[in-house]
Amino acid sequence: MNLTHTKLQPFPHSPPLTHPTFLFSSRSLLPFPRNLKPAYVSPSFLYKKHTLLRYGCFGVSRSRTRSSISEVEEEQKQKPVLVKRAYPFDEIEPKWQRYWEQNRTFRTPNDVDTSKPKFYVLDMFPYPSGAGLHVGHPLGYTATDILARFKRMQGYNVLHPMGWDAFGLPAEQYAIETGTHPKLTTLRNINRFRSQLKSLGFSYDWDREISTIEPEYYKWTQWIFLQLLKRGLAYQAEVPVNWCPALGTVLANEEVVDGVSERGGHPVIRKVLSLFITKQPMRQWMLKITAYADRLLEDLDELDWPESIKEMQRNWIGRSEGAEVEFCVLDSDGMETDMKITVYTTRPDTIFGATYLVVAPEYTLLSSIVSTEQRESVEGYQDIASRKSDLERTELQKEKTGVFSGCYAKNPTSGEPIPIWVADYVLGSYGTGAIMAVPAHDARDHEFASKFNIPIKWVVTPNNGSCVESGKAYSGEGIIVNSSNLKVGLDINGLSSKEAAYRVIEWAEKVGKGKKKVNYKLRDWLFARQRYWGEPIPVIFLEDSGESLPVLESELPLTLPELDDFTPSGTGEPPLSKAVSWIKTIDPSSGKPATRETNTMPQWAGSCWYYLRFMDPKNSNELVDKEKEKYWSPVDVYVGGAEHAVLHLLYSRFWHKVLYDIGVVSTKEPFKCVINQGIILGEVQYTACKDTDGNYISADPADDLGEYLQEIIPEERVVKSGEFFVLKDNPNIRLIARAHKMSKSRGNVVNPDDVVSEYGADSLRLYEMFMGPFRDSKTWNTSGIEGVHRFLGRTWRLIVGSPLHHGAFRDGTLVTDEEPTTEQLRALHKCIAKVTEEIEGTRFNTGISAMMEFINAAYKWDKQPKAIIEAFVLLLSPYAPHMAEELWSRLGHPDSIAYEAFPKADPAYLKESTVVLPVQINGKTRGTIQVEKGCSEEDAFTLASQDEKLSKYLDGKPIKKRIFVPGKILNVILDRQNVKAGSIQ
Repeated sequence: MNLTHTKLQPFPHSPPLTHPTFLFSSRSLLPFPRNLKPAYVSPSFLYKKHTLLRYGCFGVSRSRTRSSISEVEEEQKQKPVLVKRAYPFDEIEPKWQRYWEQNRTFRTPNDVDTSKPKFYVLDMFPYPSGAGLHVGHPLGYTATDILARFKRMQGYNVLHPMGWDAFGLPAEQYAIETGTHPKLTTLRNINRFRSQLKSLGFSYDWDREISTIEPEYYKWTQWIFLQLLKRGLAYQAEVPVNWCPALGTVLANEEVVDGVSERGGHPVIRKVLSLFITKQPMRQWMLKITAYADRLLEDLDELDWPESIKEMQRNWIGRSEGAEVEFCVLDSDGMETDMKITVYTTRPDTIFGATYLVVAPEYTLLSSIVSTEQRESVEGYQDIASRKSDLERTELQKEKTGVFSGCYAKNPTSGEPIPIWVADYVLGSYGTGAIMAVPAHDARDHEFASKFNIPIKWVVTPNNGSCVESGKAYSGEGIIVNSSNLKVGLDINGLSSKEAAYRVIEWAEKVGKGKKKVNYKLRDWLFARQRYWGEPIPVIFLEDSGESLPVLESELPLTLPELDDFTPSGTGEPPLSKAVSWIKTIDPSSGKPATRETNTMPQWAGSCWYYLRFMDPKNSNELVDKEKEKYWSPVDVYVGGAEHAVLHLLYSRFWHKVLYDIGVVSTKEPFKCVINQGIILGEVQYTACKDTDGNYISADPADDLGEYLQEIIPEERVVKSGEFFVLKDNPNIRLIARAHKMSKSRGNVVNPDDVVSEYGADSLRLYEMFMGPFRDSKTWNTSGIEGVHRFLGRTWRLIVGSPLHHGAFRDGTLVTDEEPTTEQLRALHKCIAKVTEEIEGTRFNTGISAMMEFINAAYKWDKQPKAIIEAFVLLLSPYAPHMAEELWSRLGHPDSIAYEAFPKADPAYLKESTVVLPVQINGKTRGTIQVEKGCSEEDAFTLASQDEKLSKYLDGKPIKKRIFVPGKILNVILDRQNVKAGSIQ
């Protein structure tokens, strides 16, 4: 550790330490809150959790540090270190976590009372990474836990399970780098994740825990694949893939970022694998998700999902209506050939304005079209394009690139020859891989045509006759012009765009040049991975014919073989090709020799259907029992990040609809309500800009300086000035203040274990819910936890009392058996109504605010009636379950609070009994008074006369009359003739 770069803060030390002592952890240095109450902790605990530096100053040598630690530890052996706690969370939380585990408190029985309502709340399947949890992860988990606990207390049968999406590339790459089998790494990571989740008090039914890597689970993943295969929804094809030479494998689209591998940053090439790796074609398994495109689109309307997520899926599916039109390729003499290019267009009304064609670099007929003179240029462009992702290629802001093919085609409507270009903004996977370019009416085509001096022909004018901005395309609809060719029998001049489009399609179908077409951006799902750590695909190939056959369902699961060498082959052959004895098999039907499929399924496979297995996790005879599925489906609330908006949710919906069609599930959709939690960003980082000479410059003009240096500034050197942050010792230097997503590379990850150690799990849960609206992104601030920690401490002391002289707390509570007052009942039921409403609306932060208001009110009471306090503890339970369990026990209840009835607000106590009445003197408002509803004029006047502020206007003054509107206003008119001048100011 480089101590010269470590931020040290004073740590409140115990009396025996007469020298400065500092506390720091692996992530940051934090003081204990000043108001925490004391409790004794062993020196070994402190030594393990934290490092104490006796001299606590910069530049201490490593040997001096060891010596200092030893001296401090020796001192502590003589007397325990005093650590202050707001309440004894370090005793309470482990106690109740043990209780829940031993008593299986949150177990959902296999056979539940189906006459009761159900609530199935689910977190998106986590991948157990080696880094463990950071404080961003518990945000969604805490929200679902609050909902689960709330619904249990309302009498629902609750299903709230947890499991692991454990196959995937990260574990395999780590295994390759370290030589450790991925199963060992994965199981170790799962144990770590499970331990962290349990430490946060989440009420998962751990009896239902599942993992995608277990054969008992992926048996049914393989079974689903066989059902897809039976129905023609799984097939093999030669398709372009992401080949990474350095990793020696094919990568999924989601594993490629900006043209390089997500892991290692190695270049990735997009090509058909069989063309450059092996002489024999390497066919990839595909799932025909396009067969369900219309249903996936239409059924979105029925879902209670964020509109932004539904719109992302609509765009990904990308349904459009248009036409396919054929353009005949011309030879070098300008004569028509037998070769035709079919384009798909959503604007057939603009076909007369098509002045060139564009084909994708991977267009299948390109090698037959390109001229000899242009072949080298085209092949070079193809190689460059293969190194770009689809996203990079289609980004609107990027500069358009392309190369002329050397060949022309004939516009079927105008009869004019138009050039054929190759450009990467056209994708081979969308439509036909070729487009007709209409530069006057498409922004991308216009930019391309302007760059390469291609003619631009206007064929649409706006309906309102307005002028189109010079140098830009007009992409709207309007009236058609310059679109007539009587030789081919087509004249659409003067028609509207819609009518013209219909007429062009009608003409194309009549003359055999095209047809109406519905198209989708959605592509079939590439389902094969050349990896080891995934589900084996249950297919064999007969050696004599190569015919593919499904593995018999009775032989499932087809388990992964144990391999010592699971590194990629480097030739495109999957690692499973090394398991020679496993590959060789016999077809049980014919007795012929066969080989097993050596590709594995992608990581998405196991997470497509896990929500069903949670309903019936131990069933070895079927994927899920029909009655259990019928009761629990669909998932009522599904919480996770917006990054899964398309792929995971779309794939799950696809598989669910297939299972619906074959009678396995009873609902058309898997998830009734989806909620995306916001992102928790790392703590704000302050950065100063410097010029090339090392002088500080304000962040204002920094962007105008071109290159400049950046320096991270510690928080103690920063001060806020108006809306900006500046250097404390030079306020003229404005800083950049920015919070980033937590990541190891940025060093801004906050470990929840550290937070739990210092503040307790209930404080972490409460803080994450209190930071702001659940769906919004927010910035982590460790000091912000102290606020909710103080609230829990105040709650504890209100009910249990202050600590005794030795630091421990008394047994039992301070509550009384007295009947609550009306004021207390009103405060309680107002809190009940608010907390209930906010939990149901997932507005957890305002629910916490309501409880804080209640505690503030309760501190003003002389007595704490048991009936009031018990109800409040029930309200607190979903948010801070450890404290609630302990308080419930101290209040005399032998059983867990988990299944106690959640309080219901009594409407009688929600009605306000008083109103604020404005008081005017001679028509001018001078103050307000609090009066009972139905208050008489005389009572209102008496209260006004007794009010400290109002009495000075009324004492001894003659009154001419009073105007009183009940509940609205009291206006006192003074007799001005008898009032001394200046007495009313």
